[in-house]
Amino acid sequence: MTRSGKKQLSPEDRDLWRRVAETAIPLDPDPRRRDPHDRDPHGPKPALPEKPRHRPQIRRFQIGQNAAPPAPRHDLAPSLHDDLAGGPVKMDRGRFDRLRRGKLEPEARIDLHGMTLQRAQPALTGFVMKAHAGGKRLVLVITGKGRNGPDDGPIPQRRGLLRHQVPQWLSSPPLGGLVLQVAVAHRRHGGTGAYYVYLRRHR
Repeated sequence: MTRSGKKQLSPEDRDLWRRVAETAIPLDPDPRRRDPHDRDPHGPKPALPEKPRHRPQIRRFQIGQNAAPPAPRHDLAPSLHDDLAGGPVKMDRGRFDRLRRGKLEPEARIDLHGMTLQRAQPALTGFVMKAHAGGKRLVLVITGKGRNGPDDGPIPQRRGLLRHQVPQWLSSPPLGGLVLQVAVAHRRHGGTGAYYVYLRRHR
């Protein structure tokens, strides 16, 4: 016992306390002795290193390269104008050139515009046979250009059924043997809404 009445620690107790104290972590360590690598999670965050600035690379481009590709087409057949223009010339070449320029005047004409296919075919057959029997060489068949429907839908529709059908009738019996040449009319005679039909000589 000491004079203060407190019990002194034995050497064994002091050694044990020293070893326990060495394992303890202080709540507020002295900043002068703090490890510089230790960071306070509640303190200000260090500034991030500034990234080097560089100009963005601009790739070369062509006008329209990002445009949407054209929609697939559903062409039913080449245009009649191209089909007839690319066909062989069976009549005299000089007269054919004058025919295409509208320099030859038709000797007779028939207007099928507005007729149904059932009415138009016999009317055309009778007209051509009568013109051939009468010795006529050039006649005009008017079909009209046809009208655009409000909506073709997913399945394309032909514009102008008569305009597409008449050349087939003129090349098939009984008219095929009477017709020498078929050509799209000049604009002064109806353009793409009419045909020149040049007949063979009547025997």
